[in-house]
Amino acid sequence: MIARIIVKRLLVSLVILFAVSLLVFVATLLLPGDPAQAVLGQQATPERLEALREQMNLNDPVWQRYLSWLGGLFTGDLGYSAATNGPVSELLGDRIQASLVLLGFASLIAIPVGILVGTFSALKRGRAFDNVSTGFSLVLASLPEFVIGIGLIALLSTSVFKILPSVTMAPPGEPVWNFPVQLILPTLTLALVVTPYIVRMMRATMLEVLDSGFVEMARLKGVPERDVILKHAVPHALGPVAQVIAIQLAWMAGGVVVIEFLFRYPGIGQALVDAVTNRDVQVVQALSIIIAAAYIVVNLLADLVGILTNPKLRTEAVK
Repeated sequence: MIARIIVKRLLVSLVILFAVSLLVFVATLLLPGDPAQAVLGQQATPERLEALREQMNLNDPVWQRYLSWLGGLFTGDLGYSAATNGPVSELLGDRIQASLVLLGFASLIAIPVGILVGTFSALKRGRAFDNVSTGFSLVLASLPEFVIGIGLIALLSTSVFKILPSVTMAPPGEPVWNFPVQLILPTLTLALVVTPYIVRMMRATMLEVLDSGFVEMARLKGVPERDVILKHAVPHALGPVAQVIAIQLAWMAGGVVVIEFLFRYPGIGQALVDAVTNRDVQVVQALSIIIAAAYIVVNLLADLVGILTNPKLRTEAVK
């Protein structure tokens, strides 16, 4: 049954998430220096340092600190930020919303465009559109995200057209989506990074499907070409492409750190950079586990989409 497969994948995901939480906690312990000293500075008195260590539970045994932190994750208590002296959940609430908006807009652009361009490129195999789209996607796929971002800034913000802001300048306390023009460059950068991989995978999968026997049989039966493409070829091609889309969306959850830092976007990426700079351990731990959880959830959804869109896998699941 499909439900049994989903439950099995979910249990595996929970085990992986537990392992990631342990790895994140241990990694933060291995950071050099004293977190309390890093927060208060070199001029802090021993009394203030001891008080902060007590507040951050640094004097407790390691296993007790881990269990306390893990229990907080299940109850929604992410701890307190040493830099702001407030709950981490309040600090990250607006940041998470801002990043979700950015990732959502980029996904709404990258996924449909990648599928459409890849499909049309396969249908126009060997023609001008296919050659241009293949070459362009290969060039974009070879460039790091910060290079694409800097290129867009030079093209649209500083040197050539100067029509878009190069950084996000939303007033404090104002949602970033109240200023949509500031979302264009970071959204476009993320979309250009992700789209080439979807295009290339969709094209390769469509070419394989178009050369398959069941597509040829449908054509011999006189099925209209439009129905052959939309009802037979595309559904079979979407299964493998869903895995690539999941990998790219999962990359976006982590790669957004670079994009947000480049455009000074007030999301989880900028928050993570600030937390590492300030040695705000609780924030680093919370953001790391949130990004890992997003990665696991996206891959779990991709497995489900792959089963539902692939007749062979769906048949095996039913059996």
